[in-house]
Amino acid sequence: MPQFIIAFERKLRSNRLSRPYNNAIRSWLRELDRFFVLHIRMVVFRSALIVALAALFSYSAIAQSAAAPAPQSSASQAAYLQQRRVAQIIQDVEAAYQNGLDNYHDGHLAAAKSNFDYAVDQMLMCGIDIKSDPQLNAEFERIVDAVNTLEMDALKQGNGLAAAEPTPVGVANDVTFPVDPTIRAEAEAQLKTTQSDLPLVMNDYVASYINFFSKSKTGHATIVASLDRAGRYKNMIERVLKEEGVPQDLIYQAVAESGFRPQAVNPRSGAGGMWQFMPGDAYAPPRSAWYDQRFDPEASTRAYAKYIKYLYNQLGDWYLAMAAYDWGAGNIQRAVERTGFADFWELYRRNNLPAETKNYVPIILAVTIMAKNPKQYGLDDLTPDPPLVDDTVETNYSIGLPLVADLVDAPIQEVVALNPSLLRGATPPDDTYDLHLPAGTKALFEKRVTEVPEDKRRYWRYHTLAANETLEDVAHAFHVSVSEIAEVNQLASTTDLSGIDAVIIPVAPASVRSTTVYNARRGDTLVTIADRFGITVQQLRRWNHLSGSAVRPGRRLYVAEPTHIPASPHHASKRKHSRSHGTPHHTAE
Repeated sequence: MPQFIIAFERKLRSNRLSRPYNNAIRSWLRELDRFFVLHIRMVVFRSALIVALAALFSYSAIAQSAAAPAPQSSASQAAYLQQRRVAQIIQDVEAAYQNGLDNYHDGHLAAAKSNFDYAVDQMLMCGIDIKSDPQLNAEFERIVDAVNTLEMDALKQGNGLAAAEPTPVGVANDVTFPVDPTIRAEAEAQLKTTQSDLPLVMNDYVASYINFFSKSKTGHATIVASLDRAGRYKNMIERVLKEEGVPQDLIYQAVAESGFRPQAVNPRSGAGGMWQFMPGDAYAPPRSAWYDQRFDPEASTRAYAKYIKYLYNQLGDWYLAMAAYDWGAGNIQRAVERTGFADFWELYRRNNLPAETKNYVPIILAVTIMAKNPKQYGLDDLTPDPPLVDDTVETNYSIGLPLVADLVDAPIQEVVALNPSLLRGATPPDDTYDLHLPAGTKALFEKRVTEVPEDKRRYWRYHTLAANETLEDVAHAFHVSVSEIAEVNQLASTTDLSGIDAVIIPVAPASVRSTTVYNARRGDTLVTIADRFGITVQQLRRWNHLSGSAVRPGRRLYVAEPTHIPASPHHASKRKHSRSHGTPHHTAE
């Protein structure tokens, strides 16, 4: 019974009314109560009915939704099944790529390469025309682009996705090897007949490294590998050093710096190339988002020759010039001023040099003496790499190295090795560049390249046809459609190719969204993001105040230089140049 009726009945009992009147009111209240009960029951029934109908309609919608993916026609069924298969392929590819990325960052480069190869093979061998499926094609382009970028990054650290070998300085810096009196006496006698345009001396410091490099298995193997590799660059280096007017035996400083590896990169400092220039050094070769001439053997050698000549003119001594190349001219000058001795060995004995610089000059002298007396030190059975011989053409357009390899009928690895300074596998679109080709192929390149439109040369390919090859074969190999190849080459889709030597392949570039801010995704690295937007890793770090290489998924990154409000003069601070142990640092002061 409603509460207000109960309350009213209590009120009646407290009043003195006649019994008939009182009974009549009570009867009326009971009727009113029955009315409310009936009304409430109807409301409850109606509410329950609404809930039941809603549930029924909801169940019907769910049932229809669940049944929707089942297509009625066989064509729809096939499309649905392929869509599900593509989704599974992409899931497997992403898992393999992520495993490769983890191995890459952990330094397990062989395992990383295996993971990356598996990821790409999953798509190539799936039996689906990659180009015809937008989702699969986008995944293919992304993975291939990312793997190629990581490969280029790894190349700068050694032999691509393989561990980098150490330099003589790297293996000898932290060892203490005794002086062998016999070796020292023999070396002193040998020096009397050794011809060199550098002053060569023999003392305990030099003798201890000769002992290490001739008697230690690790030391000897490192020297042998470096001098074998030197065969490829020796003629060029000696020519450049002569043209710049510096001693030709300075070539052996490259043994200490990089072991003659043009793409060597110091992971601690970022110093790179055969002569280990730091980015932004006053004498360092030019660099951009497309190339870094520190990795070009001739450009970096000429920069080295000019810089070492400058240091010698400043310090007046070749040993001090070498030490300054390692530690910095200003540091050497201050050490000379503190001691009053402009002599490397005096600075050594008085402990006015850091440990690495103390070792640096004796190691170079030891290597020079050994290389000029190969029989005495077990270096007479070297197998030097054949001298580098190439053709050069100047480009003012962007052309991809895969197309270059196609045009000159050479392996892509050979073309990449001839152009180690290219960071993105292509020449710059808005700058001139000396493109290096295999010897004797310049005329062939210049003839064939005109067949490819200039604005398509970064991505398009050139394919020399094999006997009995069809347009379908070519289309399948390059993941493009037959109609696209036919249109570009002005052929019919059914044309017999027996009388045609080659065709142009219109390979499409991966689409890149134009933006200034990018949200990092799972699997991204600073290297792959920088390559995707045509910038350098250093720019990416500077614009986003980053120090490491890792990037958290979801982080917003500037991929174009953000606008900054200039700081007031009293907030500006000078940049301090410091050098960590084991890090070459070359600064003109």
